[in-house]
Amino acid sequence: QVQLVESGGGLVQAGGSLRLSCTASGPGTTSRAASMGWYRQAPGRQRELVASEPTTGDIAYADSVKGRFTVSRHVAENTVYLQMNNLKPEDTAVYYCNANFNWRVWWGQGTQVTVSS
Repeated sequence: QVQLVESGGGLVQAGGSLRLSCTASGPGTTSRAASMGWYRQAPGRQRELVASEPTTGDIAYADSVKGRFTVSRHVAENTVYLQMNNLKPEDTAVYYCNANFNWRVWWGQGTQVTVSS
């Protein structure tokens, strides 16, 4: 089992910044995660990739966040961060941490990010 605990969401004005954090724990985390990252889901829309960082390979970003968001990992501590700058109202969503351990995908409970105009 793997538990993902997120923190750092909140309410911010357009143009502001937030930093999300997610830490994985549990018996399933004895091996290194193949990837960790973030997805988001806005009301009435499907969950979509925001950013994902594999242990090896290129980081993937949604086109809508390139140049504004930065994902980073502390691999040994099973932690992933999402630095979000120049936030826009369309970034408002529930943000979910995502991790791949042992070829299984795990999800956090989600953290709300609201950007006011």
